[in-house]
Amino acid sequence: MAYVITETCIDVKDGTCVKVCPVECIYEGGRMLYIQPDECINCALCLSVCPVQAIYGDIDVPENQKRFIAANAEFFGPQVTGWGAPGGAGPKYATGKDHPIVAATAQRPKA
Repeated sequence: MAYVITETCIDVKDGTCVKVCPVECIYEGGRMLYIQPDECINCALCLSVCPVQAIYGDIDVPENQKRFIAANAEFFGPQVTGWGAPGGAGPKYATGKDHPIVAATAQRPKA
C-alpha cells in the first residue's frame, strides 16, 4: 500500500508532510503535492501530520477521491513530469506542472 494525496491539498501545499517523510517521496507540483507510489514505504508519518486530511492509504481513499490514486502515479509519468522514480524530492524535482485533474480544478480562494 502506498499513500495518496487527494483534492484537499490543492491550493494548500502545507508541506508538513514533506518535512516528516523519511524517504523524501513527496514532490511539489504547481498546486498540490504528490506521493511517488514506488518510493513510499508506507510509514504513515505524512498521514499523521497533514493539517487538511488530504492523505490516505491507497485502499482507504474515499470513493469520490479515487481518481487521485492514478493522479499521484501519473504525475511522475511522461504525461506530466517524466520523472519516474527520482529517488528523493528536492529543488531539482519541484515543478509548476500538475496532473490534468488538478489543473482542471477551480482555484480555491486564499484564506
